[in-house]
Amino acid sequence: MALISIITPAYNSANYIAQTVYSVQNQTYSNWELIIVDDCSQDRTVEIVANLAANDTRIKLIQLAVNSGSGVARNTALNEASGNYIAFLDADDLWKPTKLQEQLHFMKTHDLPLTFSFYELMDENANPLNEVITTPLQISYNQLYYCNWVGNLTGIYSVDYFGKIPISSFKKRQDWMLWLTLVKQVGKVIPTPENLAYYRVRKDSISASKWKLIKYNYLVYKEYHQQGALKAGFDLIRFLFTQMVIKPKYKIQNYTKL
Repeated sequence: MALISIITPAYNSANYIAQTVYSVQNQTYSNWELIIVDDCSQDRTVEIVANLAANDTRIKLIQLAVNSGSGVARNTALNEASGNYIAFLDADDLWKPTKLQEQLHFMKTHDLPLTFSFYELMDENANPLNEVITTPLQISYNQLYYCNWVGNLTGIYSVDYFGKIPISSFKKRQDWMLWLTLVKQVGKVIPTPENLAYYRVRKDSISASKWKLIKYNYLVYKEYHQQGALKAGFDLIRFLFTQMVIKPKYKIQNYTKL
């Protein structure tokens, strides 16, 4: 069985982290390691994770000495990862029990070095919002350039194929840049066409408001893609059109299965 390394940055996640860990422990695919990197939490996050790790050797806790942001936390976990595959799960999101098993089977069946899945929205108290985020069944680099279709909580890539890909030091949109880097190498990404995770919609999260991310989206075009200010502005306009007009068509209410 291939080993899957799961990367989880954590900061003041005491209200959610145990649920997140339980969703990993409940996976039908059991050959995984969960690397949780605490970014100087000021609540009980470290205590909770340490207690869980004491009873499950597959869970590894790393504590950063200085608050450094999620990019550093993810790279710290990546450096410690020993798996054949890298998966990502934030400290407030959840996986459904068959998530790893179904995605790994899909990847091997179709000979894919990376994939992701659809996911469901839930509120801060883990109550389903009855909305599932789906995507096109094949996404090219050009499509990903104008819209981050990949939900990072669902993404998996093969270390044997790509090696370990470092996370950007940008404050936000690190996940988008990672998937752009990967898809640029292979030309496209195909999702596992199942709803396999829960994304927690939090009022205090910057990601809860797409409008708050406009500045970071612009910086991805200008600095990561090294576009001039005018081209970056045009790309941002096209991104906003895709985000507001095209992507909402892939949000399904009362989803059971495609």
